[in-house]
Amino acid sequence: MADDNVSAEQLRLFIERIERLEEEKKGVADDIKDVYGEAKATGFDSKIMRQIVRLRKMEKHARDEQDALLETYRNALGLH
Repeated sequence: MADDNVSAEQLRLFIERIERLEEEKKGVADDIKDVYGEAKATGFDSKIMRQIVRLRKMEKHARDEQDALLETYRNALGLH
């Protein structure tokens, strides 16, 4: 029975840690949203900025491959 109490206590502690981290994650997400808002207020396009952030996370070869494929599709559809 003592093992059940220890397991339940461990589970509770894990859940509480996850809840705290989720709250921190929400706070960081709100901060990021605020930065995009500030950038937009100064004239930057937040949609394009989000794309740039996503592209910067990618490895160069993956970015190059995506660019080549996009260019192929654009050419196929006459979007020069």
